[in-house]
Amino acid sequence: MTVAHDAPDVPVVIVGAGPVGVTAALLLARHGVRSVLLERHRDVYPLPRAVAADDEVRRILQAVGIADAFAALARPARGLRLLDARHRVIAEFPRSPRGHHGYPQTSMFDQPELERLLREALARTPLGELRGGAEVTGVAQDGTGPVRVTYRDGDGEHVLSAAAVLGCDGANSLTRGAVGAVWEDLRFEERWTVVDATTTAAVRGWEGVDQVCDPHRPATFMRIGEHRYRWEFRLRAGEELDDGLLRRLVAPWVDLSRAGDFRVVRQAAYTFRARVADRWRRGRVLLLGDAAHLTPPFVGQGLCSGLRDAHNLAWKLARVLRQGADDGLLETYERERAPHARHVVRLAVATGWAMTGGQDRAAAVRRAAVAAACRIPGVTARASRDLGRPLPAGPLVRRGPLGGTYAPQPRVTDEDGRRVRLDDVLGDSFAVLTAVPLPPVPRALADALGARIVEVRRSGDDGALAAWLRTGRADAVLLRPDRVVLDVVPQGGDDFTGTAGWAPLLCTGRTPAEPPVSPSRPSPRRPLP
Repeated sequence: MTVAHDAPDVPVVIVGAGPVGVTAALLLARHGVRSVLLERHRDVYPLPRAVAADDEVRRILQAVGIADAFAALARPARGLRLLDARHRVIAEFPRSPRGHHGYPQTSMFDQPELERLLREALARTPLGELRGGAEVTGVAQDGTGPVRVTYRDGDGEHVLSAAAVLGCDGANSLTRGAVGAVWEDLRFEERWTVVDATTTAAVRGWEGVDQVCDPHRPATFMRIGEHRYRWEFRLRAGEELDDGLLRRLVAPWVDLSRAGDFRVVRQAAYTFRARVADRWRRGRVLLLGDAAHLTPPFVGQGLCSGLRDAHNLAWKLARVLRQGADDGLLETYERERAPHARHVVRLAVATGWAMTGGQDRAAAVRRAAVAAACRIPGVTARASRDLGRPLPAGPLVRRGPLGGTYAPQPRVTDEDGRRVRLDDVLGDSFAVLTAVPLPPVPRALADALGARIVEVRRSGDDGALAAWLRTGRADAVLLRPDRVVLDVVPQGGDDFTGTAGWAPLLCTGRTPAEPPVSPSRPSPRRPLP
């Protein structure tokens, strides 16, 4: 017997309108899915928090339509240096001005500026609605029916029903309780102070990030903007940052007695933790960003990981809601993202412990070992690449040299003869890159998925894509909407290698779980009964 349920008020409710939540909303909108974002704050939090983005994240920002606007405010960084207590260079991890995804591998920025760009983009789409001053008080789902979200604002208490709910509500997530998740503690907890400041005075640096490996006073320094800088210092037990201590701490970089316009924009103490939720989904409620994982900042991947979550999930959820794909498609979200998130957290913890962990003899040995290892040719370059490891094999990732990797993004020539980035040609759906005339069977599958087919020899990319296919021993690749390689046609082959695994999840004639909501129809604010 089929149980009837009332239609949801809105396809998706997103709890939290920080960068992860708004990015998720924009990606859903690109796939035709409407969402309502509930955010307890009325405006963008004005003080800086995240400051670093990698080239993959900049590609995600391209996907939501703000690539050029973000480029105007971002500052490419040269990489990371490890310094000893006397600020002598132990090792250097260079970052390329043009990475695999077509952007600088590291860019510095001011988070409030990024959030404003995202919210401006959200305001331009009819498929996203932001309700500020709305504090979510409950998330509940009953069987297979819509998810009920209760919240209160200045007009009282309300309830929204949704086909799906995304918890982008941070470390203290209420949504995490709704999925029954608990933290897995990865055993790192340190108290640090973060100082953001502006000055036009001379500041010693190298246009990259400095990590000071001093067991007595570990620190991080980076230039964020033209006259904006960030320092992070580990605090000792009972220690508080006052003006005198601040002067001593920043002295290796800037002499405050000669920096008359030195102004602290923000100073805050944080406890850096390393945690991963033991589950990211229950039914149609899913966790993203800090609600699912917390990482120390040593490798600059906190916000990056959250935006990767949104990019991985949005197209899958859209396919379930709009095209009737099986809910099993949503199971691949945590299966693909959790291992990478855990890897990034462990890498950050290892960096923290190896560089700053403890004052014992073992800590000194670790630092010496790292210094020696970093002098081995290729080690620093490999460490820089380790953040972008392939997704694990699964229903949507076939094993092989290219399976689970991201397609490169060179400049190509579009139909109007303009030089653009590859993703601007591929659009928002599936795509096939092929070095040969596509055989009939993969062509039929590509047509069924609505995939754009690009013959790389005609792309005008100076041979980069053809070389990538040859390296992966493939004649063609099928790319997911997030530009991950789903499957390949091997060299000399006539079909994809794993259609039986992924086709049932993606190609379905089932009636969509929820009908599309008209962009012009506002979501009701039903009062609580």
